[in-house]
Amino acid sequence: MFTPEQRDRTRAQLLAHAKADDSIVGLAFTGSHATGDGDRWSDTDIVLSVRGEVAEAVRRWTAWIHDEFGARHHWDLGAGGTSVIRVFLLPGWVELDVTFSPEPEFGARGPQWRTVFGSPQAQSPFAPPDRNTVIGFAWHHALHARICVERGRNWQAAHWINTLRDQLITLACLRLDLPTAYSKGAHLLPDEVTAPLEPTLVRSLAEAELRRALSATITAATTELDVSAPELATRLRPMLMELT
Repeated sequence: MFTPEQRDRTRAQLLAHAKADDSIVGLAFTGSHATGDGDRWSDTDIVLSVRGEVAEAVRRWTAWIHDEFGARHHWDLGAGGTSVIRVFLLPGWVELDVTFSPEPEFGARGPQWRTVFGSPQAQSPFAPPDRNTVIGFAWHHALHARICVERGRNWQAAHWINTLRDQLITLACLRLDLPTAYSKGAHLLPDEVTAPLEPTLVRSLAEAELRRALSATITAATTELDVSAPELATRLRPMLMELT
């Protein structure tokens, strides 16, 4: 895998290329590199402020990154608005996330932002997940996990149990004001939250094991609901327990 020196050289080349590109009027680092929390495994996240047509800048930069670094693959992550987030895989497993933002959309929407050059504009912060929707996903996934067990669709049952656990982690992070995206706050959750989640891990696709894991996950769900949404817990707990 990549070394920190290889990653840092890549960052320096990106910065130099941005400063030499007349259509790029700003650059910021986001992610852990922006806040000084990165380690030797951290990837590179940059935001480019584009003056002019964003699609043309994306095309030129994509060609340059493939030529300059020998990128193996790239794909786009939904960004909202008219920005484009393009994710590149470079040799040595260097991940490079480049956001191409129209000049008016260049600005921090969260705490992980460090302007290198350019003039950021005020932006609305990213909205956290809607708690009611997360709870809805939780009972939905529990129901479909049970149905898949009954149908003998064991792989699908394991999927729903695992995604139910993900919703519980998100719900706990919301309650404790921790990062929710990609379980980034999971390692900050207290032991009293995470310890009951360990038995929810699916150890095999045997029907008995799936039923055990589902019961453990539903128990963890009712526990989290009791503190995250007690008014809903009273109504949902009896129905959830029917699924165990």
